Amino acid sequence: MGCTVALVGPGRHLGGMSSGGLGWTDTGNKAVIGGLAREFYHRIWLHYQQPQAWRWQRRDEYGNRGQGTPAMDGERRTMWVFEPHVAEAVFEDLIREHQIPVFRNEWLDRRHGVSKEGNRIVRIRMLSGRTFEARIFLDATYEGDLMAAAGVDYVVGREGRDMYGETWAGVQTGVFHHRHHFNVLRRPISAYRVPGDPDSGLLPHVSREPPGPKGSGDRRVQAYCYRLCLTDVPENRLPFPRPAHYDPDEFLLLVRIFAAGWRETFRKFDPLPNRKTDVNNHGPMSTDHIGANYEYPEASYTRREAIVREHERYQKSLFYFLAHDPRVPEEVRSQMQRWGPARDEFTDNGHWPHQLYIREARRMRGPFVLTEHHLTGRATTPRPVGMGSYSIDSHNVQRHVTPEGWVQNEGDLGVPLPAPYPIDYGVLLPPRDQAANLLVPVCVSASHVAYGSVRMEPVFMILGQSAATAAALAVEAGCAVQDLPYESLRRRLLADGQVLEPAPARP
Repeated sequence: MGCTVALVGPGRHLGGMSSGGLGWTDTGNKAVIGGLAREFYHRIWLHYQQPQAWRWQRRDEYGNRGQGTPAMDGERRTMWVFEPHVAEAVFEDLIREHQIPVFRNEWLDRRHGVSKEGNRIVRIRMLSGRTFEARIFLDATYEGDLMAAAGVDYVVGREGRDMYGETWAGVQTGVFHHRHHFNVLRRPISAYRVPGDPDSGLLPHVSREPPGPKGSGDRRVQAYCYRLCLTDVPENRLPFPRPAHYDPDEFLLLVRIFAAGWRETFRKFDPLPNRKTDVNNHGPMSTDHIGANYEYPEASYTRREAIVREHERYQKSLFYFLAHDPRVPEEVRSQMQRWGPARDEFTDNGHWPHQLYIREARRMRGPFVLTEHHLTGRATTPRPVGMGSYSIDSHNVQRHVTPEGWVQNEGDLGVPLPAPYPIDYGVLLPPRDQAANLLVPVCVSASHVAYGSVRMEPVFMILGQSAATAAALAVEAGCAVQDLPYESLRRRLLADGQVLEPAPARP
């Protein structure tokens, strides 16, 4: 679109979670994924057409696996399941082809690094001292640091039901949508080290805080984890490392879960090409480090790094425990020993993912707030700039003690939606008096409930393209992003392949 662009960020790697282990893409309805997002998945498909892409597995052996539907589809074919290093290579190709300068390992000075004149950001300064001036800024981080440092309103945690009248808002005790809770077991599990004895103390990873009244808001955040890329190819497999300060008794709760008959450890070892997996959380106690991330959204860089390292320690300890501890059922232990980190992934980070899955952090609070009502069609969306379709999906927020003394998880949501839904331009826009030249395509203006659907990587790609298009048009028009005529934005988005409404039903 004729604009100059600088991509600035704290990481060494492009792609966030899409190159950080989340290769089993949460797509929802693939027909509403268009534009540059679809270009990305088309390039993934092109890569896997090459015979040399299949190093550890025959292509016909992998077949058309992917999220219950063929992984390769339709016209201008796409592939939605991929290895992390392949995704990163596609992002790097796009950057190189368009000669976009990338400034890596640059950390925003969150305290003094945003210079404003009135309601416009003039420049930003990094901790390195490097400064960047621009007509328009986009905050595409998972954390929303530029947004916050610019003085834009935001929220962390869950709204109460009384805020927007959402059915699934706030604390959700007694709601069990997936199989990530203790009701899937044959019997309840005592929360105490000595079963039934509160004086013996709580088991590790059980909170002593009460969950709160149902429907009430809080500042708790849904759990984070790493999406591990494991392999069962002996020549490409590394052993699970024994972490420093490993304590197997950290998993006494998991021992009791196994004793109650649970055997779903491998349910979310989703297959990627070349005999690899994208491992996600599954079950009452799994890779999600529930309750360890509450501080993360607003924490200092130093504190965030400690939280990240704690998630790494927890997950490495979990897999070492599952592979080696004699209290783990033998059929689980022996099968886990077939797996290990892939030698050819994350090669500059000890074969561990470089990106923690920040499922939710800050959310902007703009004049337009996307809610459950927009997702279900009960509220109108006058200026669509993309579409979402995934279910309302939140991972657990807390693990607490019930009044009877049992362990239970809370906060997991999995609410199907009746149809794909449009996403309004307003979700990208701060209040005009706070920032007239900032767009926010990741920490969007949405409730916790609505964010549970929006937060999928293809939607972030869609909103990124729409935000960048709006930025270019606002530069050309010389106007605030809030004043950009919607019809001009709509025309350009449609011309560039964005999907703004469902395709008409075929007769």
